[in-house]
Amino acid sequence: MANNTQTSAQGISTTGLARRRLVASATTLMLLPVFPRVAHANSIVAVRTWPADEYTRVTLEMDSELKAEHFTLENPHRMVVDIEGLTINSTLNELVSKVRANDPYISSVRVGQNRPNVVRLVLDLKQPIAPQIFTLKPVGEYKYRLVLDLYPRMAQDPLLALQQFDDNDPLADVLESLAKSQPAVPVPSVKGQEVPRIAKPAPPPESPVPQISPAPGKGRPILVALDPGHGGEDSGAIGPGGTREKDVVLQIARRLRKLIDAQPNMRTYLTRDNDFFVPLQVRVQKARRVKADLFISIHADAWIKPTARGSSVYALSQNGATSTAARWLANKENQADLVGGVNIATHNKQVAQVLLDLSTAAQINDSVRVGSGVLSEIGKINRLHKRQVERAGFAVLKAPDIPSILVETAFISNPTEERLLKSPAHQDKIARALLSGINNYFSSGVALANRS
Repeated sequence: MANNTQTSAQGISTTGLARRRLVASATTLMLLPVFPRVAHANSIVAVRTWPADEYTRVTLEMDSELKAEHFTLENPHRMVVDIEGLTINSTLNELVSKVRANDPYISSVRVGQNRPNVVRLVLDLKQPIAPQIFTLKPVGEYKYRLVLDLYPRMAQDPLLALQQFDDNDPLADVLESLAKSQPAVPVPSVKGQEVPRIAKPAPPPESPVPQISPAPGKGRPILVALDPGHGGEDSGAIGPGGTREKDVVLQIARRLRKLIDAQPNMRTYLTRDNDFFVPLQVRVQKARRVKADLFISIHADAWIKPTARGSSVYALSQNGATSTAARWLANKENQADLVGGVNIATHNKQVAQVLLDLSTAAQINDSVRVGSGVLSEIGKINRLHKRQVERAGFAVLKAPDIPSILVETAFISNPTEERLLKSPAHQDKIARALLSGINNYFSSGVALANRS
């Protein structure tokens, strides 16, 4: 009886133990996928760097969204980024060789496996920075992206880009006066940046003799803001031969800049002068900061059918688009921020401040006026896709005090026009046509913007 009892107890004990092991095994099976599988599933599929004077961007493209933490160190300046759920692969190691010697912010990058499933990047820096770290959801051809934007600690003023002048340049005194009379504005404005202080000019001494104020704008050259579309992560449209919109429009803008700067009383300002991404509202903010008299955004169109061809000019509309095509194009161009990559945490606030619907009827009328002249001149060198200025809600045209147009120079998706857009000779023709349209507009006696 005792033996039977003992045997039964052993049986119960054995059964209970087996049951506990089964439960424990099941629990383990439920817990296993949480970390090991994620670690093996995640990988870096591409790394890219976009160095520019305004800021350097480093992009890590991943097949899934990962969490990253960062901190900065001084003496010497460094930024450390820890990426969770990741192990080093050959693609990630390529980041070390992608840092260029002329990068204004990064001197070198070190990559290491800091601990299991955590990769550490150490960026050795050339100067203090105000870093912006954020992730982007898949869009277009991109998967998940971890973006490291390295802005200078001291915010740059767009006016500095215009101060490459000779002593006899009439723009010199205007810029100096403008810089002193306006508070410095960091563009783009990001958390952690410091704004350089500008001393307020001393008030003029009192004089019993009344002073005659000079006429508004007297002695100041006409300032044209040129805005080459897209850039950096945002390639824009890509032609059948692989030509990228962001490249050809920058080349055209540079040619137009040379032509305008050669005029006796005109100067240019480029919203981007290299291959880097500029958010739409920052393009507007830059043009307003330098008090431009005209804003021209340069693009190359695309369509699903390669037969579409011709040039078009667009202005802003407050009350809907003038055509379905114009509305479609505006929506496409307004998505540049999604493709190029904007930190939503700071973007919304800036949009509220800068891109308010304050555009006046007068500004839009002037935009249509200059657009009609530009369209007429372009029609002399290329077929027109639209024979009148179309209008829609383009975000980049929302400067309330600057006549603004968007020029679609040609269809990069058309093989013939793609070859023309790549041709230096044709780029020069486009630039000269744009210059003629600009000259005709200003010679017609229009009231110049920002001449208070």
